[in-house]
Amino acid sequence: MTKTHDLVIRNGLVVDGSGGDPTEADVAIDGDRIAAVGAISPRGREEIDANGLIVTPGFVDIHTHYDGQVTWENRLVPSSSHGVTTVVMGNCGVGFAPCRSDQHEMLIQLMEGVEDIPHPVLVEGLPWTWETFRQYLDVLGSRQYDMDICGYVPHAPVRVYVMGQRGADREPATEADLSRMAAIVRDAVDAGAMGFSTSRTFFHRSSDGRSTPSFEAADAELMALAGGLKQAGRGVMQMISDFDDPEATFDLLRRLVRTSGRPLSLSLLEGAYGPMTLRWRDVLDWAAEATEDGLPIKAQVLSRAIGIMLGHELTLNTFYTCPTYQELARLPFGEKVRELRRPEVRAKILSESADPDPTIVLGRLAREFDHMFQLGDPPNYEQPFEQSIQSRAQRAGVPPEELAYDLMLENDGRNMLYVTLCNYESGSLDTSLEMMRHSAAVMGLGDGGAHCGTICDGSHPTFLLTHWVRDRQRGECLPLALAVKLLTHGTAQAVGLADRGVIAPGYKADLNVIDLDHLHLHAPEVAYDLPSGGRRLVQRADGYRATIVNGQVVYRDGSPSGALPGRLVRGPQIAPAL
Repeated sequence: MTKTHDLVIRNGLVVDGSGGDPTEADVAIDGDRIAAVGAISPRGREEIDANGLIVTPGFVDIHTHYDGQVTWENRLVPSSSHGVTTVVMGNCGVGFAPCRSDQHEMLIQLMEGVEDIPHPVLVEGLPWTWETFRQYLDVLGSRQYDMDICGYVPHAPVRVYVMGQRGADREPATEADLSRMAAIVRDAVDAGAMGFSTSRTFFHRSSDGRSTPSFEAADAELMALAGGLKQAGRGVMQMISDFDDPEATFDLLRRLVRTSGRPLSLSLLEGAYGPMTLRWRDVLDWAAEATEDGLPIKAQVLSRAIGIMLGHELTLNTFYTCPTYQELARLPFGEKVRELRRPEVRAKILSESADPDPTIVLGRLAREFDHMFQLGDPPNYEQPFEQSIQSRAQRAGVPPEELAYDLMLENDGRNMLYVTLCNYESGSLDTSLEMMRHSAAVMGLGDGGAHCGTICDGSHPTFLLTHWVRDRQRGECLPLALAVKLLTHGTAQAVGLADRGVIAPGYKADLNVIDLDHLHLHAPEVAYDLPSGGRRLVQRADGYRATIVNGQVVYRDGSPSGALPGRLVRGPQIAPAL
């Protein structure tokens, strides 16, 4: 009797995630595993013709914030729209477990402030059917998704759970506090957490302006958490930190890895303040040296500038603190736009001061006109400074505020402007290119599920393939094989998911079939599809012919199939025996 496979992808150009040369081959799938790669004779119960298309492993995104969304939703948009088949959430030390009942509001405000997820969305969406992190994982383990999910136990909730208001107020932890925190980390990892995450940046604040509870936590506290990982014998650490003193910061990272015996990754961005550093090359080289010394450290980097979106539907715009604008802010959108078009309203707003809201750290970027651009459609993420709002206004002989005002009223008031926050000091993405090529780098920082009204970088896998592999005009590109490795094998290995990220027999059957020639990234747009009608930035893509999770097609030509084979992944996974 002729053997059949559950699914066969035929005649594709297989980019297997290893970094090796692409090869023309078929891929056979049985159940949730890849059965064979090569010339496949047996038929499949289902077949996909991939002639002229590329076949890649599913993308593994290790820096997301779906901690709330996974409790009320099954489809993890935007990531699943861009070929992502596994996400790691709980980054940056924020999340919703562990948590006592009287701490719900505090954690909501923290997530609202740090990750710009609207308060009403979280109030309505979160079921709060857990207290401990183990119970939180059990809730997620009972649900189904369009991708696999896993997550860190976050430092801020752990601190507040143990210390109560003292923890929220950032008081020093006692020895008893440290012992309890370490025990929580160990129990969370035993239950399936990927490790722990923390934040030490002043950028991260609650919606009331208070710093995240983990900000400036003593080194001894981080060492205690690292000790919890050592006791568990597995897991990884994730951190974002200010680089006021780069040498001292990196010394702490080395000590954490030495104490825990576990790998660590940190956010790395080019810039002059906060969690950014102009010494990013040093940090990459130090990470490579530490890894050679047996202290594995990776720097999470992004393929483009982290950009802040400005617009009348969004959290920020150039005039969001002007008194007259604030009076209009609560009007229905259409009515607000009509008012903004009135010449007398325009003149009044342009005459008013616009001091940034001190509770929103990113607010000052609303008037960074020399780094502000009209993104366009298709979006152009690598424009020279000559195309900035500042330069365009100078050439037109008008104040940049006036140009920004008029541009945001285009497209029926839905036009958006884009401000480069980091990775764009030289007016190009050469910094990102150098970072991505470094041996100590790992792809991350897309923040899928977060920054609903300010940042739209969850689309970075599609951008990497379109801009860096195919379309870039202002410098070198990346080879296709390297780009795919960065999105798959590289990220999976960094967090201990050794069972995915490669197209080879025995590996998880998470794959993408992509029409690279016609892969297209649309401009960001606003959707009102969160609980309580909450809005978020989304970004559509064309060209994903199929996305497969655990052997089942979850998207065909960008449309969901209805299949939800994704599950909670508890802890690190071993590579298949070949």
